[in-house]
Amino acid sequence: MFGTFIKELRTRRQLGLREFCLEHGHDPGNWSRLEQERFLPPRDERTLRTWAKQLGLKPASDDWFRFFDYAALGAGRIPDHILQHKERAAHLPAFLRILAGQKPSREDTESLLTIIKGACRP
Repeated sequence: MFGTFIKELRTRRQLGLREFCLEHGHDPGNWSRLEQERFLPPRDERTLRTWAKQLGLKPASDDWFRFFDYAALGAGRIPDHILQHKERAAHLPAFLRILAGQKPSREDTESLLTIIKGACRP
């Protein structure tokens, strides 16, 4: 998801791969591998912030948050904002069981739906 997203962001700015890389000092081969999901996103917050700026993202915009969420997930981490929210973090085991194909209890399912519905409200 991260690679596809950064490619979308780059093309939105109407920048070719080589042009973007030359402008920002990236290796075109490595950036291409990132966009193709062959490399994992960096874990380093400073690097991610630099890249977000280079891709034209405004802090606290929807795309900004998606960028950091996709980077965390792509690197095999749960996004910090989920871990820092105690109620959501408490339901992660049930959510992960669902992802692993295990049947959650009815109570777990109802709790997860409540949280999801609450998170989707403005």
